[in-house]
Amino acid sequence: MANLFKRMNRKEDPSVYEQKDSNLVRSLTTKDFLALGVGTIVSTAIFTLPGIVAANNAGPAVTISFLLAAIVAGLVALSYAEMASAMPFAGSAYSWINVVFGEFWGWVAGWALLAEYFIAVSFVAAGLSANFRGLIAPLGINFPTYLANPVSAKGGLVDICTVFVILIVMFLITRGDKQTSRVENVLVILKVAAVLVFIVVGATAIHFANYVPFIPAHHVNADGTNFGGFSGIYAGVSVIFLSYIGFDSIAANSAEAKNPQKTMPRGIIGSLVIAVTLFVAVSLVLVGMFKYTNYANNAEPVGWALRQAGHPIVASVVQIIAVVGMFTALIGMMMAGSRLLYSFGRDGMLPKFLGKISKKNHLPLNAIITMTVISVVIGAFLTFTFLSQLISAGTLIAFMFVSIGIYPLRKREGKDINMPGFKEPFFPIMPALGFLASLAVFWGLDNDAKIYALVWFIIGMIIYFVYGMNHKSRNQQAEVKLNDNE
Repeated sequence: MANLFKRMNRKEDPSVYEQKDSNLVRSLTTKDFLALGVGTIVSTAIFTLPGIVAANNAGPAVTISFLLAAIVAGLVALSYAEMASAMPFAGSAYSWINVVFGEFWGWVAGWALLAEYFIAVSFVAAGLSANFRGLIAPLGINFPTYLANPVSAKGGLVDICTVFVILIVMFLITRGDKQTSRVENVLVILKVAAVLVFIVVGATAIHFANYVPFIPAHHVNADGTNFGGFSGIYAGVSVIFLSYIGFDSIAANSAEAKNPQKTMPRGIIGSLVIAVTLFVAVSLVLVGMFKYTNYANNAEPVGWALRQAGHPIVASVVQIIAVVGMFTALIGMMMAGSRLLYSFGRDGMLPKFLGKISKKNHLPLNAIITMTVISVVIGAFLTFTFLSQLISAGTLIAFMFVSIGIYPLRKREGKDINMPGFKEPFFPIMPALGFLASLAVFWGLDNDAKIYALVWFIIGMIIYFVYGMNHKSRNQQAEVKLNDNE
């Protein structure tokens, strides 16, 4: 038992990750990471969640929910920035926690993040599919039911658009980071432009009476959720939080950053600041245009509000750009998820072929293909709405690990770990606040999300004890023999 405990808490040597990731090309700049972060964070959520949360939970105070969620994300982002600056390794939280806490805890953090990426990629791809089909329907182009819905839906067989969307994204990211970043940068500019157009045009239709009362009186909805008062705002935070998880996609690609000591903090913090500004502005304009009750069960509140305000052409343009812009979120999530799978394979925690780097383009092609196949299965053949909060649950677990990981990290900076180019301010208070704030948001998730997180955790533990622990040990022994021979 003592040996088992020692094995689980064995810390990885950071120089090992530096050597293993050296085959990845460091080509991404601060501009690329800003585009990656904004593109992932400012995703489908900005066009849907402000209206949904206003109608279901917070009323006009949805703005406060966005700000509170941003504060929590901001606290964690400071820890992420220091970690990524000190340890620019592929796999983000998985690799960092492996170094500062040990193998078992790194696996827990990484396994939690993996749930986020699998489900998030499928979720966004299916959302893009639905919006695309909605756009072409007025042209008389309609997919048959069996090609528009997953097999678990009535009359469905496969969501064919979701399949093609994910395959297109896979094609883009296998072209190389530099080419991918160019596409990402253009799409992000288009998407941000669409958001700004909505803010400017929508602001002309604001009626200040719609802001009163700004915080509606509290009551319990028919489904048992809270509306109004602080309880409604808090419930809104838990729903909204998944909007801000995109900055992990930046950290996951830190092994491919130019001058990571500077580019990583700028990319993580900068993208979050831009995203928060846009989210708050959109929510303020949206609830000001029409009373929040109008957005109940409305899957496209932004487009609906513009059309009702007499701007149908603007609504169509914004919606078209929004659909195209969803590719930015998919690119970021696919890149981050594949780097996480690569990290598992690199360490022997999952089959070693996942950790192979292509000699042709220096990309983890096996991990990218695996990520694609699993995402296609989830998005094209399964209904996953009931799992949506698992995205937040898995991410929050990793966020808590990263926040408290700053304490052991500080003791090793400048020794066996590089001195970071950025340090979290107000240490040791800020990391503790980040941990407690993440825990508070996790506690606000519904019970189903917590149960699904527990099931995913149990599956992860089985894989770790049955496969990962033994194979990582063999992988390390093989590497030692190879180094000795050299």
